[in-house]
Amino acid sequence: MKSTDLYQGKHHKWLVFGRDQGKSEKIIDTNQYMIVTSQQTMLLDPGGIELFSAMLAGILSHTELEKVTTLFASHQDPDIISSLGLWDKTIPNAKLYAPWLWEGFIRHFGMDNIEYKAIPDEGQELRLDSVTFRFIPAHFLHSSGNFHVYDPEAKILMSGDIGAALEEPDAPMFVEDFASHADKMRYFHQRWMPSNSAKKNWIARVRELDIEMMAPQHGRIFKGEAVQEFLEWFDNLEVGIVNS
Repeated sequence: MKSTDLYQGKHHKWLVFGRDQGKSEKIIDTNQYMIVTSQQTMLLDPGGIELFSAMLAGILSHTELEKVTTLFASHQDPDIISSLGLWDKTIPNAKLYAPWLWEGFIRHFGMDNIEYKAIPDEGQELRLDSVTFRFIPAHFLHSSGNFHVYDPEAKILMSGDIGAALEEPDAPMFVEDFASHADKMRYFHQRWMPSNSAKKNWIARVRELDIEMMAPQHGRIFKGEAVQEFLEWFDNLEVGIVNS
């Protein structure tokens, strides 16, 4: 599995793991994110059970296992968090931050030791060492209970399935030409995002944030001008359309 440094600041760094050449052709490629502060590490959407071994090996090349204190699941899907039962045995003292709505469902992946920290609908802040992160509501966009993670210091928004594109595992990590990339995202957003009003609410909320990088769970990462190009494109896209 490939790992890429996204941000290195005074207090923490971001990495992304993805482009898994060893995955089955029948499952989609995913991006897993990791934030490393001075004494703690958080995994964001740590992935499916099938890539647990590759993720664990990748993580250990950057941090110590005992420093992995926190997991975040944007929502309940298996490509997000079906590895939970294995993390539960590997880092039993960690905490999982996830939507309150999905607790009874997420626990089916196996969770005897890790503590479930239910995120309220309005979101909340999380502090790791000296860095504060915000859980941003994205409800009814792919999932009825759904959050993103915003880092005001790094100016990164981890945007879950918003901005996602389903591509081959050798696709570039960053959007290089938005116009040509837009068609790769269209059907995914039209079919998996059922509410135009939820979309408008999310766009208004996100436009208030200072974002240098928007990092989805599938496909390519948006940097600089491409972030605003995506917001404009998404604003004009009718979603919830079937057979279009």
